Amino acid sequence: MAPTAASAAAGEEQQAVGLAARDSSGHLSHFAISRRSTGDDDVAIKILFCGICHSDLHCIKNEWKHSIYPLVPGHEIAGVVTEVGKNVTRFKAGDRVGVGCMVNSCRSCESCNNGFENHCPEGVFTYNSVDKDGTVTYGGYSSMVVVHERFVVMFPEAMPLDVGAPLLCAGITVYTPMKYHGLNAPGKHVGVLGLGGLGHVAVKFARAFGMKVTVISSSPGKKREALERLGADAFVVSSSAEEMEAARSTMDGVINTVSANTPMAPYLALLKPNGKMILVGLPENPLEVPPFSLVHGNRTLAGSNIGGMADTQEMIELAAKHGVTADIEVIGADYVNTAMERLAKADVRYRFVIDVGNTLHAAAAE
Repeated sequence: MAPTAASAAAGEEQQAVGLAARDSSGHLSHFAISRRSTGDDDVAIKILFCGICHSDLHCIKNEWKHSIYPLVPGHEIAGVVTEVGKNVTRFKAGDRVGVGCMVNSCRSCESCNNGFENHCPEGVFTYNSVDKDGTVTYGGYSSMVVVHERFVVMFPEAMPLDVGAPLLCAGITVYTPMKYHGLNAPGKHVGVLGLGGLGHVAVKFARAFGMKVTVISSSPGKKREALERLGADAFVVSSSAEEMEAARSTMDGVINTVSANTPMAPYLALLKPNGKMILVGLPENPLEVPPFSLVHGNRTLAGSNIGGMADTQEMIELAAKHGVTADIEVIGADYVNTAMERLAKADVRYRFVIDVGNTLHAAAAE
C-alpha cells in the first residue's frame, strides 16, 4: 500500500508483498512483509524495478553459508518516493530514486565520516542483514521499502529506472575500483576479465572515461558482442596461449569480474610493471596466486567492495551523462524462479530486471 503521513505519525507498520526463499532450495514465492513506519529521517519508496544480481542467487541458496530465512533478495532497487520524514531535505514525494546494496551504517565512524559507508564495521545490507533495531532486512523483490535518506540515490532525469537499477550494484562495483585505482584516465589501457553483468558495465564505464578497453573472456562467441556492440577495442580469448602472450604486459589494470575459481598468474601477466588487478568477483574458493606473479613487475592484486553513497550518486550521474546503462531483460514476478535457473547457467545478456510495479502486485492479488 502507499504509505501516508497518518501511518507514519501513528507509528504503524506498512504492509508490503515480496518474493521470499524459505530454504536453501532457493525457490521464491509470495511473502507478506511489514515495513517500518516512515521515520523522521526516512524515505518511503514504491518499488517499480529491481535487478537480479548473482549475489541474490548465492544468498537464496545459502552458498555463502550466512542466509537468514525467509530471505527476500534484491539490492538494485528503483522506484518513486511516496512519503518522506519531517527531517528529510534531499527528497520529496514523486522523486525517482534508487537503493543499492546498503540501507544503514553507524554513520559516525571514520569510514562513514569520510563517505565510505561501505567500509563501516556496522554496515547493514539491503537484505539478509540485521538492522540496528534487530529486524532482518528484506530486499527489493517487494512492493515498497522504507530507507534512511542517507542511503537513497536520486536518479537523474536522463536515466531510465529499468536500465539504471542494476547500476546500483553492478555499476558502483566497477566504478569504484576504476576511480580509486587510477583506471579512469583517458588513454590508459584496462582489461575487463569476464563479460557478464559486471563486465559489460565495466566496458561501458571504461569507454566513458576515454580508456582503451580489452575484454578477456573464455567464450570466443562473445567477441563480436564485445567489439561491435559494447565498443571494446580488443578481445582476448583466455584459452588461447597465442592471444594471451600477445597481450602480455600491455595493460595498466585489469578489472576481474569472474566468480569462478581460475589461476591468477596468466592474468597478472597481462599487466604492465606497476599494474593493478582489482578483484570484484567473488570466487567460492581461495585464489591461486604465485608470489612471483606479483613480485615480478611490482604488480598489485587488490579487492573492491561496492562504494560509498557519495560515490554511488556520482556514478549514476556520470552514467546518465555518458549514456551508460545496463543491458537488461525485463521479466515479470512470476518468471523469477526460471530467471534464477537461467542465471545459474549464465543465460542472460546481461541482467534480469523484475518489473515489480506492474507484476508483483497483480500476482499477489491472484
